[in-house]
Amino acid sequence: MEVRVRFAPSPTGSLHVGNALSAVANRRLGDWMLLRIDDTDPARNVAGGEEAIVADLEWLEIAWDKGPVRQSDRADRHREVGAPLGDRFEGITLLREDGSPTYQLATVVDDIDFGITHIVRGNDHRPNEAVHRRLFAALGATPPEFVHHGLILGDDGRKLSKRAEGSTVASLRESGIPAEAVRAYLEELGVPKHDVRLDLPRLRRLSIETLGALSDEDLAERVGVPVSVAPVLRGARDLREAREYATLVLEPQPAQVDAPETLERFRDLVEAGTEPKSIVRELKAVGGDLKALRLALTGAERGPELAAVIAALPRDELLSRLER
Repeated sequence: MEVRVRFAPSPTGSLHVGNALSAVANRRLGDWMLLRIDDTDPARNVAGGEEAIVADLEWLEIAWDKGPVRQSDRADRHREVGAPLGDRFEGITLLREDGSPTYQLATVVDDIDFGITHIVRGNDHRPNEAVHRRLFAALGATPPEFVHHGLILGDDGRKLSKRAEGSTVASLRESGIPAEAVRAYLEELGVPKHDVRLDLPRLRRLSIETLGALSDEDLAERVGVPVSVAPVLRGARDLREAREYATLVLEPQPAQVDAPETLERFRDLVEAGTEPKSIVRELKAVGGDLKALRLALTGAERGPELAAVIAALPRDELLSRLER
């Protein structure tokens, strides 16, 4: 039997990581997946919300087979199928006073029409299961199999607010965590039976592993810099830090440096064609001021590995920065 699933977020902006977990779980289970936008509650809909969801899914490389299908576009169908039940069913409102279908009616009709066999969603939807089972039966349809998973909570064990660090896919993307790391984290969680707490340290470790596995060409492309700068990016923990490292090398800030002996020895080593790591070892051996050298080359006291900075810059540029 073909397993047909649906991922059905409301268009409220970037996906909460808990919703993203549902998307990954559905995609892994389903042979066929519908992307449905549950927009039956206008008060909750946000301008650009659907576009943000699509962008998040594409960034995570979660594909769907049909959609996006908006529930609001199928209101006539919902009313048609629900007509025999009236405006209310066992105390549940199916149609509002203005005739618009509620979520309860719309979701069951859509699941029937699209042949959904498995519903995979968070435990916060568990109270809807009994209602939906009765509606499926009342409409003469066999209910799908329901799979409810634990929620992703904050450090305090409470509901993870969309304002919290790392709580949305967009915030993770903006913080520089690569998509592969976020997807790997959600894959690791699988379909948890119980609630779990968002593990930002684990996400950051996966970020480091992901960047470490990229080729120089891929890494440089992600950051948007020439491949010659790739050695500088290697020590970065995420893409945002990698961009900061690249900026230090490509757009250094002017700095006053008072370490003439170190800079002169550095000049001699560069002019002699000494390999970058050997330059650093040589300067360390003679007690050179490496902090001053870094400041002269990048305009900052901290940043990427010094040998990588030297390797990323042409000989003439290295010497020019000493002059400046």
